[in-house]
Amino acid sequence: MRMMTLAALLCVPLAGCGEQAEDPRGVDRDEVLLQVVATGRADTRPDEARFTAGVQTIAATAAAASAGNNRVMSQVAAGLERLGVKPDDLQTRQITLGRIDYGPQRGQFQANNLVDVRLRDIAKAGQAIAATTEAGANVLSGPNMTVGDPEAASRSAYAQAYKAARARAEAYAAAAGLKVGRVLSIRDTGEGAPVPYYDSPPPPPVVRTMSVQAESGPPVRAGMNVSQVQVRADFALAPK
Repeated sequence: MRMMTLAALLCVPLAGCGEQAEDPRGVDRDEVLLQVVATGRADTRPDEARFTAGVQTIAATAAAASAGNNRVMSQVAAGLERLGVKPDDLQTRQITLGRIDYGPQRGQFQANNLVDVRLRDIAKAGQAIAATTEAGANVLSGPNMTVGDPEAASRSAYAQAYKAARARAEAYAAAAGLKVGRVLSIRDTGEGAPVPYYDSPPPPPVVRTMSVQAESGPPVRAGMNVSQVQVRADFALAPK
């Protein structure tokens, strides 16, 4: 009597003593697990332009270099504001002041001030660059074309990535004489921010020191940015 009771207790954790334990991967006994990694791409037109403008001032004293630099940078900011650039879209990047210890200007002082500019209207990028140089800026870097809402720009890339994973799963299933029975999981493995698309390697960033004022804005072309995302999807392939 005691032996029969012990046997009954041993059967409980085995779920009937005759049934197979569930596969931890989530597939049933007659299914095959398929793991697929696929990428998706979306081309998006940039809606913001960013560039860095600055002023380099050299004077006999530190006070004179700093005062002259501040005056010109205030003119640069005012010129940008007249084009509709908001104060929140101007961000000081670097301010330096130091003595020159070499060359023909040795013993004088050099002041530098760099500001990052964000333009929410790319059509005004050329005008904004011209406005900074006309106001006295003599250092320029950029522009860089960006997408204000990168998540929205990547949504179609997500859809493309999953469609590519599903199509690949269908191809594997057909080759094996099976069908895609279920989607077990979909994982986002990461994405890159929208970056400019080039048919050839992009040129290096340009930083120019200008000695003359620009009379008209340079032509600025927005082009297209590309977003690329990657997903991992697990499928259960089942008999047809």
